[in-house]
Amino acid sequence: MSDFLKHECGIAAVRLRKPLAYYKDRYGTALWGFNKLFLLMEKQHNRGQDGIGIGCGKIGMPLGEPYMFRRRSSEKDALSYVFRKEMKSYHKMVRKGRFDPNDPADVKRHFDFGGEILIGHLRYGTSGDFEEGSCHPYLRRSNWPTRTLMVMGNFNMTNTGQLNRALIDRGQHPVFGTDTQTVLEEIGFHLDEEHTDLYRELRDKGVDGSEIPELISERLDIVDLVRRSAASWDGGYAICGVVGNGDMFAMRDPHGIRPCHLLVTEDVIAFASERVPLMTVFEASEEDVRSIDPGTVVTIKADGSMAEAPFAEVGQVKPCSFERIYFSRGNDPEIYRERKAMGAALVPQVVEAIGGAVEKAVFSFIPNTAETAWYGLMDGLRMHRRQQVRERITRAMADGTLDEDLLDDLIMRNWPRGEKIAHKDIKMRTFIAQEKGRDQLVSHVYDITYGMVEEGDALVALDDSIVRGTTLKKSILKILTRTNPRKIVVCSTAPQIRYPDCYGIDMSELGKFIAFQAAVALHRKAGRQSLLDEIYDDCRREMAKPLAEMTNAVTRVYEAFSDDQISEEISRMVTPEECDWKGEVQVVFQTIANLHAAIGKPCGDWYFTGDYPTAGGYATVNAAYIRWYDGVGGRSYDLPL
Repeated sequence: MSDFLKHECGIAAVRLRKPLAYYKDRYGTALWGFNKLFLLMEKQHNRGQDGIGIGCGKIGMPLGEPYMFRRRSSEKDALSYVFRKEMKSYHKMVRKGRFDPNDPADVKRHFDFGGEILIGHLRYGTSGDFEEGSCHPYLRRSNWPTRTLMVMGNFNMTNTGQLNRALIDRGQHPVFGTDTQTVLEEIGFHLDEEHTDLYRELRDKGVDGSEIPELISERLDIVDLVRRSAASWDGGYAICGVVGNGDMFAMRDPHGIRPCHLLVTEDVIAFASERVPLMTVFEASEEDVRSIDPGTVVTIKADGSMAEAPFAEVGQVKPCSFERIYFSRGNDPEIYRERKAMGAALVPQVVEAIGGAVEKAVFSFIPNTAETAWYGLMDGLRMHRRQQVRERITRAMADGTLDEDLLDDLIMRNWPRGEKIAHKDIKMRTFIAQEKGRDQLVSHVYDITYGMVEEGDALVALDDSIVRGTTLKKSILKILTRTNPRKIVVCSTAPQIRYPDCYGIDMSELGKFIAFQAAVALHRKAGRQSLLDEIYDDCRREMAKPLAEMTNAVTRVYEAFSDDQISEEISRMVTPEECDWKGEVQVVFQTIANLHAAIGKPCGDWYFTGDYPTAGGYATVNAAYIRWYDGVGGRSYDLPL
């Protein structure tokens, strides 16, 4: 998307189903699992640029030997940095004769990541610091393996303040900053409780102390642990955890907001945020990989036994539609088809915007992630033109006017022309402090292909979504005007983004949305500031209600206007002011109905409709309006203590 937007993190996990010796014999290396983890993370590198972390759990280590390991980094190119560093350490120990690389047992004992459980996280931070300490996985150590816990996830909790309050009420001392710490401590608390209960029961029965750890490990109920931990969570999440004894779990929120996929083969049980990395890395078919059901936890005990069970009542299933529009890599067969369908669905609006003159228009896309939808748009335009030709030929045959000249005219004229007009040249750094200087830099992020737009042509540019409109106005449209088209039509495959997200996307400040700005501007032009004041009072009343009773008071901002009226105001707002070009800008948005039709299955649309899947969403949107009205920036979720 032209407006840079941070989004969901990525997770990857590999649980080997055989001893390391098996992988050495079959694949030539005891580090087969470690290598697969790297590939799974590399194939999801788009999901995290702020840092990475990896973890390893070793099953059945002798007493006195470490069994849980972690590395994290927020360095530039952290993924390559961490794995390169670990392999450098591996080869250094081999050269020094510390262990035999051909002996899997030796590798497991001496190399930190020579274990059966390997997990990795790619972080796009929406809270906390952007340093190594904020990277997953988070680790909670104990000298009891069944109380040692490592957790990572792709999630945002809307009620972190409330969760921290619960920790404090128990007598704990949480360290504020991220919801990750809260999740870790909540699971850790219930893990401690269950461990203590089992220990006392076994001790009181007279079981010998040396036998107690194994019995606790066998009886540890991970599903019940997850169920109790998640009882008060409000948000979207895909969370993976490893217990020191070798138990493991992966869970997905009850509304299926965050994605989590599962692959099971004879060699491995693997998890990832996206499906295609699992298919590619393990050479699996599309049918082999499936999503974890909403409200379900997959558990793998230390002995390798796997089970799936519900941990919460499933709500209305609303997977994040931005996964389909933009975030997930487009080589997933489903997502590829859906993005093409999104582009095709825009054809009627595009044809109307250019006055039906397809022969006098050039069709392009910005940025590269919109390319797949552009293919769909071009296919749709060709079908539109074929239908026109068919109808004209049918009429000509009926009235006897069909001849070679008419056929040549129909066949050769008015076919859609697709060109790559804009190229992202460099990634600009805003190292110039003055706003004017910074804007000049931003205006050179893209370069254009000259000579493709002819005199009198309209230029149609397809974008994934339009959030703030800043890049459109300050950069893209200024660049596109250099081609001197008669009109520029910017098409968004996503509908108008009107409401904040609180489940993973860094998109919670209401006042920054161009659709909200447009609606507010229309109200003020019409002298309806009093309505905006009333909505503020409504939001404050909503925030005084119990969380479960809140509604979205911000919908009133948009009720007075049609989608087209808001689009027209957006078009006016993003039109460049400081250029000599005299043409017209029109911004066209996908309809919500067409988005649902393109995806073809349940999808979340709260950022378009204000219909949130959890109670915390309604608290977020009302708080966001209050913050905007009061002139306060920052996140509008993480409700206060």
